[in-house]
Amino acid sequence: MLKVAIIGAGAISGAHISAYLAFPERCQIVAVVDMYVDKAQKRINEYGLEGAQAVTDYTELLAQNIDLVSVCTPPYTHAPIACEFMQAGAHVLVEKPMASSLEEADMMLRAAQASGKLLSVVAQNRFTTPMMKLKGVLDSKQMGPIVHVQVDSFWWRGHNYYDLWWRGTWEKEGGGCTLNHAVHHIDAMLWMMGPPVELQAMMANTAHDNAEVEDISMAMLRFQEGALGMITSSVVHHGEEQQLIFQGKEARVSAPWKVVASTARSNGFPEPNQELEQQIQKLADELPDVVHVGHAGQVENVLNAIETGSPLLVDGESGRNTLELIVGIYKSASTGEKVIFPIGAEDAFYTREGIMQHAVHFYEKKTTVENFEDSSITLGSKLDS
Repeated sequence: MLKVAIIGAGAISGAHISAYLAFPERCQIVAVVDMYVDKAQKRINEYGLEGAQAVTDYTELLAQNIDLVSVCTPPYTHAPIACEFMQAGAHVLVEKPMASSLEEADMMLRAAQASGKLLSVVAQNRFTTPMMKLKGVLDSKQMGPIVHVQVDSFWWRGHNYYDLWWRGTWEKEGGGCTLNHAVHHIDAMLWMMGPPVELQAMMANTAHDNAEVEDISMAMLRFQEGALGMITSSVVHHGEEQQLIFQGKEARVSAPWKVVASTARSNGFPEPNQELEQQIQKLADELPDVVHVGHAGQVENVLNAIETGSPLLVDGESGRNTLELIVGIYKSASTGEKVIFPIGAEDAFYTREGIMQHAVHFYEKKTTVENFEDSSITLGSKLDS
């Protein structure tokens, strides 16, 4: 029975707790940590975590032989917490984004390597039936080479969303919608496409004058094999329509699921290639549905890796790759320059201090609240309809 600790009792912690409770024969939550002990105790009571202790300082747990921790704290705290627990002998599942800088991400990777402990970064959207089927179809190569990818990460958040004390600043949140919302879809795109070689980006803050960071960004990407891509990240889109579209040379597929294939008439204009559409649809239909969805699926993957040595679907390197692309967007949008990957340690945007100094500050944070009474959240579209 693995001993689990939840670090941070904010809104996302509930998804982690529910995920662990799906595997009662394999793990037990023994502690919930939060700087506000009443929030930690509320989570314990809410989920009936018998025997779990409410703790205000995570360092109290470092000597308690915890097997696995979920880090659910603000991004700027991820690196020190994760590193200390790995050095103390615990495996780590850290919420997205992995960290608020590439320097911090590299610290986490070194700690994982030195300790021999697992480091997994939350990317719960991979653990869904639509994403697994999309990945399977793309891997089959039936679409031919990918020529274009479109990522629409459209969310909506009210003006007061950024009133929470750690949100809306480059120092503590590390960025805006690109880092903390589009990260889900950017991760999925990289999982399916691999990394781009260069990008050009723009960003703005159009509706949240209580935040330093962006509330919308757009990036154009070029991949090694010549494919192009477009990522739009936003928290100003009513309706929150979200999608990933992959255009292959022979067909296109997307989440939400849609398959279209064309063939050329004698004059070059398109007509449906129903045979290929049916082949791709048949493949998608034959791929199995995901049993444990979202956070529960990722927790299962981590538990399997701990118990059997099976590979993590989302490891620290994956988390760093996603962060590097996002840092590239911030660099390009702030400087107006095209960014060529990789981003090295000598780059001004490699450190959190560098980002704080060089990234565009749209507004100053004017309002700060410690907590919201309403702790309910939305996790975005399931991309399945």
